[in-house]
Amino acid sequence: MSPPRDPGNRLHDLDALRAFAMLLGIVLHAAIFLLPGAEFWPVHDEWGYSVEPAKNPYGYLIAVIHGFRMPLFFLLSGFFSGMLWESRGLRRLWRHRLRRIGIPLLVGMFTVIPITVWLFMGSHFRLTYWPFAWFGGFAHLWFLWQLLLMAAALTIAARAGIEFRHTLWWLLVPLTLVPQHLMHEPVFGADRPVGMMPSPQVFAYYLIFFLFGVFFYRRKIAVRRWWSAALIPALILIFPAGLILLHAEPPPGGEMEGTRAVSTILRVAFTWVMCFGLMGLFRRVAARERYWVRYVSDASYWMYLWHLPLVIGGQMLVVSWPVNVHLKVALICTAAAAILLGAYQLGVRYTLIGTMLNGPRRRR
Repeated sequence: MSPPRDPGNRLHDLDALRAFAMLLGIVLHAAIFLLPGAEFWPVHDEWGYSVEPAKNPYGYLIAVIHGFRMPLFFLLSGFFSGMLWESRGLRRLWRHRLRRIGIPLLVGMFTVIPITVWLFMGSHFRLTYWPFAWFGGFAHLWFLWQLLLMAAALTIAARAGIEFRHTLWWLLVPLTLVPQHLMHEPVFGADRPVGMMPSPQVFAYYLIFFLFGVFFYRRKIAVRRWWSAALIPALILIFPAGLILLHAEPPPGGEMEGTRAVSTILRVAFTWVMCFGLMGLFRRVAARERYWVRYVSDASYWMYLWHLPLVIGGQMLVVSWPVNVHLKVALICTAAAAILLGAYQLGVRYTLIGTMLNGPRRRR
């Protein structure tokens, strides 16, 4: 670790890393229709059923992304929340959170969420469901609701006099083992949030990363660039070992508790090492300002909010095409990104919507 840069300057590397985590969600959702085990998904390509799970590269890709993406996002959200708390105070922190998170969630409850639910339900969807579609959950916008809950938790802690500066906050890292061990779904990472109220273990899991991000900023800690080397053992050693143990078959009449415990340790280790490794990598490659990186960082929030209907619609369009499945995924990602970037430039960036999402922007 090393002292961070001047917090008065924009942290371009962490902005870019947050955008990277957002945009990986598009890749994940674009590839998920090739997994036969994703029964909840409305579109499935026959190719996924014709390939052995062990030979399906998208299973590994999705597991890797899911293993670190949202924990990294919540860690960075906690970091920037700590920055807002210290520089502006709790009242202005809440104004910022409600403007940047609360209003987009409220708008999404009556726009993008009903559209997404309609695509999932198909002909079973009725127009009368539209105003109430979010009752079953916030779809891919669940993280906005959880961020508001975490901001409330931070406010309560701050009002109670907690400073988030004591070295004991490092214990949050091993504490992640508890909610991870309590997860029910056999996936590499956290369980999928379902419904309006998050399950205790899922919320606790992500809250740990959020609070650690607050501590990270309050202690003025920054990851060195050489931490990017940690990505290599994470991807070629920790991830394969954890995945193998996660799906290991129990011996005849034997217990799996020991194997499951080791798998939990490896999954948690993978997540933290990937978070620190990517922070080091982005400090190496994105620490100075580049206009196009800043532009994509600004656009990534809008792109994630609206990508899911486009991705599912694209999957429905190409699922029957007699073309290579890898080309299908590439086309879905490229088309969705192009449409969303075009909409961002023409109707979002320099409008009230863009100001709400990212603050005011001036044309160059």
